Amino acid sequence: MTDTTHAGLQGRMRSRTKADVRGRIALVTGGSRGLGLLIARELARLGARVTICARDEEELADAAALIRRDTGRSVSWEQCDLSDGRAVDEMVAEVTRRHGPVEILVNNAGIITVGPVESLDVDAFRRAIEVMFMGAVRLTLAVVPGMRERGEGRVINVTSIGGRIAAPHLLPYDCAKFAATGFSEGLRAELAGSGVSVTTAVPGLMRTGSHRAARFTGRRSREYAWFAAAASLPLISMDAERAARLIVRAGIRRKPELVLTAVAKAAVRAHGLAPATTTRALSLAARLLPSAGSSAKSGETSGASEHAKGTRWTDRVATLGEHAARRWNEPGTS
Repeated sequence: MTDTTHAGLQGRMRSRTKADVRGRIALVTGGSRGLGLLIARELARLGARVTICARDEEELADAAALIRRDTGRSVSWEQCDLSDGRAVDEMVAEVTRRHGPVEILVNNAGIITVGPVESLDVDAFRRAIEVMFMGAVRLTLAVVPGMRERGEGRVINVTSIGGRIAAPHLLPYDCAKFAATGFSEGLRAELAGSGVSVTTAVPGLMRTGSHRAARFTGRRSREYAWFAAAASLPLISMDAERAARLIVRAGIRRKPELVLTAVAKAAVRAHGLAPATTTRALSLAARLLPSAGSSAKSGETSGASEHAKGTRWTDRVATLGEHAARRWNEPGTS
């Protein structure tokens, strides 16, 4: 295929994607920062009528202003705690009243707790499950019946490589993402032929600045150091803007699954072919990570802002992640 032919094909594909999105009512959870903000921006750029939701009103207002600045399009926002079933129902009713029934749902909201299992308590797991699994379930069950009745709709569930391979020191996140992945895949099977498609997006590490929003336990400064570095290195993490474009494109084209980053794709294949070997590799990685220290079983967590002034090495390695955090509305970067 010549470069000219390839460019023409890409142009036609982009045009079809834009036509499929223009005027659609889209709802993006966790849309106030990071990947969710970028997915919302991409949908707005393509002409969707976008509502973003999150828990922090100030962050939502800032995100809406950023999207308007970048795209020239206004987005609506709704403050909502996805762990509150009544709040979810009220939000869906308000979006429907103001704009119409949700036609594109992106379940993206997430929370990250980083630390060894000895330093975690049950609440860390409960919070993760409530937001990343039950929150997605509540919202999906609220909008999918209408989609089925109309015979048209798209659900995009942003899970994680952590929902396929349980990375050490991220167990609450892993567990919630495993549940979300199973829900997404099973939902697609049940909705087959209904006109409602379900896409499971499985990103690896992305440079969104998410280390700024994470909570840390155990030896918190050391946990921050490795996590900030891993989420920032260009060889193992992906540019978040590109990831958002690919996720939106996959959802609009009704792809069943999208695995992002070469490292994540290789890891999924390796785990499928040799799960025992993968587990041994993860065990080695766990031994290289910080131990729980004196705060074991305390269950206490702290935000990244308490550890953001790391060592010179950490600051240097996390430069790209910090740049992304400043651009995409992550906390503690003003």
